Amino acid sequence: MTKTHVSRALVESSNGQLKEMRVFVYDLPPKYNVEWLSNERCSNHLFASEVAIHRALLNSDYRTFDPLEADFFFVPVYVSCNFSTINGFPAIGHARSLIASAVALISSHYPFWKRTNGSDHVFVASHDFASCFHTMEDVAIADGVPLFLKNSIILQTFGVNYKHPCQDVEHIVIPPYISPDSVQDTLMKSPVTGRRDIFAFFRGKMEVNPKNVSGRFYSKKVRTMIWRKFNTDRRFYLQRHRFAGYQSEIVRSVFCLCPLGWAPWSPRLVESIALGCVPVIIADGIRLPFPSAVNWPEISITVAEKDIGKLGTILEHVAASNLTTIQKNLWDPRNRRVLLFHNQVQEGDATWQVLRALSEKLDRSYRRSRISKQ
Repeated sequence: MTKTHVSRALVESSNGQLKEMRVFVYDLPPKYNVEWLSNERCSNHLFASEVAIHRALLNSDYRTFDPLEADFFFVPVYVSCNFSTINGFPAIGHARSLIASAVALISSHYPFWKRTNGSDHVFVASHDFASCFHTMEDVAIADGVPLFLKNSIILQTFGVNYKHPCQDVEHIVIPPYISPDSVQDTLMKSPVTGRRDIFAFFRGKMEVNPKNVSGRFYSKKVRTMIWRKFNTDRRFYLQRHRFAGYQSEIVRSVFCLCPLGWAPWSPRLVESIALGCVPVIIADGIRLPFPSAVNWPEISITVAEKDIGKLGTILEHVAASNLTTIQKNLWDPRNRRVLLFHNQVQEGDATWQVLRALSEKLDRSYRRSRISKQ
């Protein structure tokens, strides 16, 4: 059997399992989720997959109201909605206690947590270092994944291809949240195949002095080095200040720089692909979401952090050689669909990809294990 036939067989088998899979969504008190939506940013910021996945599951054919039929149990706790008014960063110091409280609640009112010690329960941790629940990597590593989550499945934006304490738990790497409505609005004004007069683009935090007020070096100095090296280079359009309409700049750009921030992942990765700009990933060791659905090497450029100084030369070489092929692959609308969350599950979209990934973990389903024993 050829590799293509094997891949097709695996996909068909996975899709068959997905059709039969059922998820029970816990109906938690509002203090764990919907009360946080009083902050308007909660459902639209880069961490909002915790809200979008919950909403999509509530309206999904994969949802069951009978927990005895469930393969997985989704625990909808929003922990990224609390924004500091000082710097705009999410304040997630409350995350551990809030989720611990939710676990205590469901384990005292339902029998399903205790029978598997939570191994068929699913949580979202859509911020910098996932279920380590801290934005600073050294603190996140020191804290580690809470013991009460160690057996569960975590949907997380953080993923690296080396051993790391913050992914030392069963997990699925998911994309950060970008509003599909904002993408659609931008595409209506400027199609992805339109004129692109910006060669290389980045807008975001690029400190001239990389040592942040926290005392740590932001972006491992990568963004500062990009600014220092290419700020006066006419090929590069680099902006350090916020601009609400910056998606209109992405859709005009050939290459969009996606350097690491505190963590390796970036919402720019999703925006670039959704708006037809070739993402230039500068984050050593990053593990990207849904590799079975997105052929990342065909639609993106990866530049090692140590090669920042060669960035101009690297991009010029790509532009002169295989840019047309990369753009053709990138503009396939399926790539956009895979990385965007919607309020209702659409076949092939980000929540659908999460469900498909869960269907590959049915060995953790208590119901399935009982059926197989019978």
